[in-house]
Amino acid sequence: MTNRWFDYGFRVQPHHTDYSGVVWHGTYIQWMETARVECLRAVEFPFEEFVAAGYDLPVIDLQLRYHQPLTLGAKGLVRTRLEISRGVRLTWFYKIYDTTAASPQLCITGQAVLAPIDLAKRKIARRLPAELQSMFDSLEKYFAANVVAND
Repeated sequence: MTNRWFDYGFRVQPHHTDYSGVVWHGTYIQWMETARVECLRAVEFPFEEFVAAGYDLPVIDLQLRYHQPLTLGAKGLVRTRLEISRGVRLTWFYKIYDTTAASPQLCITGQAVLAPIDLAKRKIARRLPAELQSMFDSLEKYFAANVVAND
């Protein structure tokens, strides 16, 4: 398992919150997916190319732990990393921080497990297809070259 992370920053907008200015719980999941897709883009493997090749990566398990809320106007950061586990299953780990103050505050920890689906067969791919293996080779190189010292 690696301890290198991909970072995706954002600012909490009005449409991310409930009536009291607190981030709605589903918004965290959207930010997690955005960070995952942007991580793939960073290794020059846009998700849309994977879909065009006839595959999808649906989430088959999702876990979140809420530590404290983000609020309207806050600056935030999603940190994500990937682990290939149990055959073709892919586990993405997440930490979401409030970075408004000088000392970032942990708000959410989570993980999402994805499995490649062959869209033509509508079944889970039993082996990593060549396109997906290429993506993971790129991700391994990305994480190896981008070490984050404080985590």
